[in-house]
Amino acid sequence: MILDNIANIDKYVSLHPRFAKAFEFVKSQNLETLQVGKFEIDGKDIHAAVSAKEGVKAEDAKFECHDNYFDIQVCPTGSETIGWSARSDVKDVKTPYNPEKDVTFFADKPSTYFQLKAGQFAIFYPEDVHAPMIGEGEVKKLVVKIRK
Repeated sequence: MILDNIANIDKYVSLHPRFAKAFEFVKSQNLETLQVGKFEIDGKDIHAAVSAKEGVKAEDAKFECHDNYFDIQVCPTGSETIGWSARSDVKDVKTPYNPEKDVTFFADKPSTYFQLKAGQFAIFYPEDVHAPMIGEGEVKKLVVKIRK
């Protein structure tokens, strides 16, 4: 997992061949006025979605990971709490892998929690199990999915 400010996003371009195009999309958006919806960036290789949903309590957050996609998660405004654990430390599968949605859900609890604030991004690799959308009130977020 990587957590940093959007101002530093170009430092991570070399980590994957598709990151440059994904980062360009993030940098080209006005995050304060970004509308809810889905965005095709490069077919099935890179796509994004903006959501605005009611935040959840930590104990109710979905603890998930993906096999075939990286997530770049951005909190356009406000903040969001996210739980995290290394996939190698998580054992209790709640919902088996769904290949259509590229997701496995776990019943374990995250080992670490952190704040994702406006102007920051997090990159979750398939090795990262994460519990997003923790917060009070509406949580708005941008998620860019990059096929590995």
